[in-house]
Amino acid sequence: MKHRLENNNILITGGAGFIGSALCEYFLAQDNNVVCLDNFLTGHRSNIEPFIANKNFHFIEGDIRDPEICRKAMDGVDYVFHQAALGSVPRSIENPARTNEININGSLNMLIAARDARVKRFVYASSSSVYGDAPGLPKVEDAIGEPLSPYAVTKLVNEKYARVFSDIYDIETVGLRYFNVFGRRQDPNGAYAAVIPKWVKLMIEHERPVINGDGSYSRDFTYIENVVHANEQAALAPLPGPTPSSHTSPLTSHVYNIAFGGNTTLNELFTILRDNLTKYDPKIEKLDPVYGPKRPGDIPHSLASIEKARELLGYQPQYDAQAGFAKACEWYWENLK
Repeated sequence: MKHRLENNNILITGGAGFIGSALCEYFLAQDNNVVCLDNFLTGHRSNIEPFIANKNFHFIEGDIRDPEICRKAMDGVDYVFHQAALGSVPRSIENPARTNEININGSLNMLIAARDARVKRFVYASSSSVYGDAPGLPKVEDAIGEPLSPYAVTKLVNEKYARVFSDIYDIETVGLRYFNVFGRRQDPNGAYAAVIPKWVKLMIEHERPVINGDGSYSRDFTYIENVVHANEQAALAPLPGPTPSSHTSPLTSHVYNIAFGGNTTLNELFTILRDNLTKYDPKIEKLDPVYGPKRPGDIPHSLASIEKARELLGYQPQYDAQAGFAKACEWYWENLK
């Protein structure tokens, strides 16, 4: 099986975002022509500034809610990496209609445009949030529960639409259920910032982060380089046939967990980040967390089985969480202080 995606025409939606810009950077380095579609709702121009002078990089400022923009961006494309979405469980609880409009209607526009352009494969970002209230650990692709937030509902609907499009229109789709991705360029600002960049920024500023709940909730934190690798493998790996294997079901035959396969409690995360940052500033060692109320819609524990992705995609995560935490802290120290 081919292991590198080279000399192709690639579309990355949400390419000015955290994960999208990492994909742009990686695929440009492998001599692909990269089209980046973003409306800067959550992405940033600064994330794509290093690529602007690259003759193989093409930027379209536009919204996936606009079908015409989707068709324009899809022209001549071989592979699609659909990352554009309105993230955050709390944001979806505050404004479910907007989350639905972007994540479901926008993704449907992308699927239609990809079908009409006859792309080779449509790889899209799903989420560990689809597991909802399923009690079992580790999370296995064909054992999901009821979603606990509007955001989780939208990601589950995306998976169902992708499966239907594969079945009816013969378009190859692969969904990647991301588990708490973190790393360079993840935005630390705003009310809906992810926990790692938010805490790191606060600690660099000698402020105490807030832990929602008692800190016992745990997450399978996944470093960005593992996610980039997973997207490439998802574009290249042979897809399983129509008869489900022991790892698949009709619902999830082309959906895979993307994680490291270990979990870290929020209390442990705080200590690890503090210890890493103390290397740069000894004053940070004296910081302690503040404990606040639990957030509605939060899943208590998240731990992925990555056996299906290993077996069928050839996914081999290169960074464990500890190595990723160290690299992320180094990047934020250099870029935020």
